Amino acid sequence: MNGLIQWLEKHVVPIATKIGSVRWLIALRDAFISTMPATMAGSVAVLLNAFLRDIPTQYGWTGFVKAMQPVVGVNSQVWTGTLAVIGLIFAFTWGYNLAKQYDVEPLTGGIVTLGTFLMSVSQTFTITLTKALPKAAEKILTASGAAVDGKTVTGWGYFNFNAHFGAAGLFTAMILGGLAGAIYIILTKRNITIKMPESVPPAISKAFAGIIPAIVAWYVIGIITYVFTDATGTAIIDWIGKTIQTPLLSLSQGYGAVLLLTILVQVFWFFGIHGTNVLGPVLDSIWLTAQLANVNAAAKGDALPYLWTRSDFDMYAWLGGAGSTLLLLIAIFVFSRRDDERTVAKLAIAPGIFNINEPTMFGLPIVLNPIYVIPFILAPVVMVTVAYFAINWHLVAPVSIQMTWVMPPFLNSFLATSLDWRAPVLQLVNAVIGFIIYAPFVIASNKLDPEKLA
Repeated sequence: MNGLIQWLEKHVVPIATKIGSVRWLIALRDAFISTMPATMAGSVAVLLNAFLRDIPTQYGWTGFVKAMQPVVGVNSQVWTGTLAVIGLIFAFTWGYNLAKQYDVEPLTGGIVTLGTFLMSVSQTFTITLTKALPKAAEKILTASGAAVDGKTVTGWGYFNFNAHFGAAGLFTAMILGGLAGAIYIILTKRNITIKMPESVPPAISKAFAGIIPAIVAWYVIGIITYVFTDATGTAIIDWIGKTIQTPLLSLSQGYGAVLLLTILVQVFWFFGIHGTNVLGPVLDSIWLTAQLANVNAAAKGDALPYLWTRSDFDMYAWLGGAGSTLLLLIAIFVFSRRDDERTVAKLAIAPGIFNINEPTMFGLPIVLNPIYVIPFILAPVVMVTVAYFAINWHLVAPVSIQMTWVMPPFLNSFLATSLDWRAPVLQLVNAVIGFIIYAPFVIASNKLDPEKLA
């Protein structure tokens, strides 16, 4: 065991440390975190509509559903301004946080990446009909700005709201926004800017300083998107979605990808590196994207496109935080005779219920503790395996509602799966499994001298 730990310290820890210090990845993680007010507000709206419209409709409560229409309508408006346009919101937070990491004006950075995202989406539509439209319909379309030529209807200034502004646009925002953000940062850092006298107010100076870098960034992206669309007849956002985003999300649904991510988080945490933060860009850019796609599909009443999402890790593999340390604390209360462990457990149990496990990680500690390395890695591996196949065999509903990570176990899975009672049952099964895995190691720790473990 000591040899394995030394090998990991030599080869894995340096890589994790480097990943955790890459400013682009930190900015990407913070950009997703910054969207949380929008994702949570939209999820609340979707959840309320499940209570007020979807579930009552299944039971035939048409009178209740009709009476709740105004509230349902308001919830739909909230969803429209939050989750439905999460790609648009992320486009701004990505540039803002990227600029912050490089100490340049963040508001301009956010504006640059937001404008870049809008350049990538289709702005026109063409519809070929099987027969000519009635004159009344043709008149309505013409009045709205569309052009009608026999059986062909075309228009400009029509963004494909459903296809581009939601989770489907996240990868495009990341890629093109990253390029535009890099140009803006590089030019600003090299002082290729308009410098104003010191007497000019700071807000005006910052705005003028961003003009040249922003113009260059937008023109570079504008050339790319124009040439690409002109040459292929396809909006670049559709191409990125088809060739990059969709394959990556499909790959994320495989057991190997889920298992590998789980193991890496545990290994990083064992060495005191915040695994969920270090791998946050991967978790969020892939599995959170899948989750947001599910939430938006649920809001529209469509089939859920993905089975495994970001919240599934928290709900089924990391009860009480990475390593499912809440189960370790319970095992300590039941089996431990060591005063030091029981004291830490008493202090850590309350935050552990809300998935905050730093007191356990560094207070017990688990970090670099050879006694608990095996169950700390093994418990989440077994638990994620059980959950993965339970969801893939359709024994439990996939996540369709966004939940905050501090939501306590059982409640989080019940709400996140749109009130599927089987989800808390799966959590309970996994909790028992994790408890059983931790128990022998807690019993074994009773025979050890705490002073020799320090």
